[in-house]
Amino acid sequence: MNLKNIQTEVDASYLYKILGDNEADENVANVFHQMSEIEHSHAIAFLAKYDKDASHLPPPSGRAKTLHFIGKLFGYDYILGVLLDTEKSISSSVLSARKKTNTKESLSDTAHVTILKNILNNDKKVSGPNLARFEKRHRSVGGNALRAAVLGGNDGLVSNFSLVMGIAGATNGQKEVLLTGIAGLLAGALSMALGEWISVKSSLELYENQMQLEMEELETNPEGEEKELALIYMAKGIPEDQARQMATEIMQNKDHAHEVLIKEELGINPEDLKGSAMEAAVASFVFFAIGAIIPVIPFFFLGGMKAVLFSTVMSACGLFLIGGSITLFTGKSLWYSGFRQVLFGLMAAAITFGIGKLIGVSVMG
Repeated sequence: MNLKNIQTEVDASYLYKILGDNEADENVANVFHQMSEIEHSHAIAFLAKYDKDASHLPPPSGRAKTLHFIGKLFGYDYILGVLLDTEKSISSSVLSARKKTNTKESLSDTAHVTILKNILNNDKKVSGPNLARFEKRHRSVGGNALRAAVLGGNDGLVSNFSLVMGIAGATNGQKEVLLTGIAGLLAGALSMALGEWISVKSSLELYENQMQLEMEELETNPEGEEKELALIYMAKGIPEDQARQMATEIMQNKDHAHEVLIKEELGINPEDLKGSAMEAAVASFVFFAIGAIIPVIPFFFLGGMKAVLFSTVMSACGLFLIGGSITLFTGKSLWYSGFRQVLFGLMAAAITFGIGKLIGVSVMG
């Protein structure tokens, strides 16, 4: 019996039900509850292959319950983001396996996000605006902020751990290592913060410039913009007469027309303009610094090999926690991901420690 597949379906059913229970829009909540039922039926079907009934279904896993807790703290979009990422991964794996075995593709191979869209499209109670709201609201989620926090902490820990070990190997001096570790923390965190600020700010400025150009085109050539909008609708499969009528109605209000054009022609959503460059910079600084301080802490109190050993143990624990956190998004084994992260981090630190030893011996000799 493939317990992993059954657990995946049970967890998905559990999480979709949570999404439905916490969704304010009744129709979208209905979509989530239908998805929960679909996942539950998949789990029952897996059991039926082995002559087992629903009483043998396992409870939701610790990972699923942790995601539920995260949803309570940070909002339930995180849960949907993780589910969408998981479904895309499953779909990609199935399609890849079919190519290797030269078997025919099936409609069931597609990610469950397609099922979500199909349910929405076929549900007469879900209006066009609700569908657009659903797709717009969840298109960019995926636990991005939480994922950024995990990866930021990982970058800070691995880079500063390696730096600290390199200096410890070269000098064996407590003050030198401590100074270097703090300098590495500040330099790395500030660099990350500045990079994030520039990235977000540049994106916002690009969007604003594109929106301004679109407004100028709308004012100088409204007929051309109306034709473009009609063509966009026609490309979506809307009949020509209806597409032209929709475009004409939209163009009667310039502000509304501008809003529609930047969405349809430029692909810019208002949510894309709400990102704060300063918030992104501060978050990057904080999460990088949290990871970077871990290998430095022992050197506040100890020196020599004792500090190196404590720093290694603390960093290994931090790496394992980060690797375990990543499984919230990937669904992989906690132990596999955790120890893999530890292995790579220790290898990087060991290399820099060895190089530091060689440099230290060379300089001292």
